[in-house]
Amino acid sequence: MPIRNFREMYIAELQELASMESQLGNALRRMSQAASHPSLKAALDNHQRETVKQSHRLEEILKNYGVSSRQHTDQAMEALVKETEKMMKMLSEDNLRDAGLIASMQKIKHYEIAAYGTAAALAGQLDIREDQRQLHESLEEERQADKALSDLAKSEINQDAVAA
Repeated sequence: MPIRNFREMYIAELQELASMESQLGNALRRMSQAASHPSLKAALDNHQRETVKQSHRLEEILKNYGVSSRQHTDQAMEALVKETEKMMKMLSEDNLRDAGLIASMQKIKHYEIAAYGTAAALAGQLDIREDQRQLHESLEEERQADKALSDLAKSEINQDAVAA
């Protein structure tokens, strides 16, 4: 379906975000099962719950425009999830797999940060302040998740992987 104006482009971006969160929610369950370190499992489980909350937030925004979230598939997230699953199979040692999971998750977090930042900027250009506020809320959650992963990698996970 061709996009004819800025508002339609914004809505398409929202649909991409919804696809992104849906794909990630499914992948996070598998990632948590593959993780061995309790702190990493907890972080992945927490982010899975946050992802559900962000998905609901996007569904509510999209409902305001009378459109479905199911019209787009975010191909970048699809590729990031596929790469993460490939990495999980390649890394057989627990500590190394945990470090690889964090590295993969941080790539995903950085993509999410970029995607939410873009959508929030588009909402601002359209002067849709409530959408912009909600998108900024998700953006901040993604930034905090990225920081938590960095802290976990530096304080525990990567040290264990190097020592293994």
